[in-house]
Amino acid sequence: MTKLLLSIHVLAAIVTVGSITVAASMFPRYALRALDGTEGAGRSAGVAALLHRVCYGYALGGIVVPVFGIATGAALGVLTDAWLIVSLVLTVIAAVLLGFAILPGQRLLLAEGEDALAEEAARPTATRLTMLTGIFNLIWAVVVVLMIVRPGSTTSV
Repeated sequence: MTKLLLSIHVLAAIVTVGSITVAASMFPRYALRALDGTEGAGRSAGVAALLHRVCYGYALGGIVVPVFGIATGAALGVLTDAWLIVSLVLTVIAAVLLGFAILPGQRLLLAEGEDALAEEAARPTATRLTMLTGIFNLIWAVVVVLMIVRPGSTTSV
């Protein structure tokens, strides 16, 4: 049963978190292109809207990642290990960052595009969003390393 739980946890993480990290990283570039008023701005607006939907949809689906992670940790008897607790705290931080900063920032840029604001007005929002997405991605990189290395584990080498 532990292998099944771990398999679902890893597959869900790859599909959901991987998709969010890529889509969120690409979003600011397309959102700004949509606002610049040049040829192809309409296509860029469509791509930005699609990337936002990918982030939102996979964020909802990503809830299964910590659920199956906790179930796997319980089955392995490692719920009190420091590496797992740190990973869970980082996961909560990443979820809060996504839910309260990245997704709202994306919605704001999409709304600015609908209001036909100048690209210069959207640039600070896009820059902030790019920074937050980088932090989000870095948090997930740390979580992945913790999941692989598992400091203090008898199986880490």
